[in-house]
Amino acid sequence: MEQILINLVGGAIGGNASGAALKQFDMGTVLNTVAGAVGGGVLGQILTALIPVLQSGNLDVGSIIGQLVGGGAGGVILQIIAGLIKSKMA
Repeated sequence: MEQILINLVGGAIGGNASGAALKQFDMGTVLNTVAGAVGGGVLGQILTALIPVLQSGNLDVGSIIGQLVGGGAGGVILQIIAGLIKSKMA
C-alpha cells in the first residue's frame, strides 16, 4: 500500500512539474495532478513488477527513491499525453 501512495505522490509531482515546464501541455493544476497521479500509479506498478528490488517489503531509501522516480516519470508521460490530446481537441 505504501508503494502505491509513493507512486501516486511522485506522479502528481511529475505531472505538475511537466505542466509548469511545458506550457503548451498545461491543463491546470487539478488536471495536471490527476493525470500525473494516474500515470505515476500505473507506471509505478509496472516498474515494481519488472524490477524486483522495488518490491522489497521494507521501505529503505533506495526503494522509496526508485518508486518516486518511477511514479514521477509516469506522471510526466501521462500528463504530456493528456495535454497533447486536450490541445489537439481545442
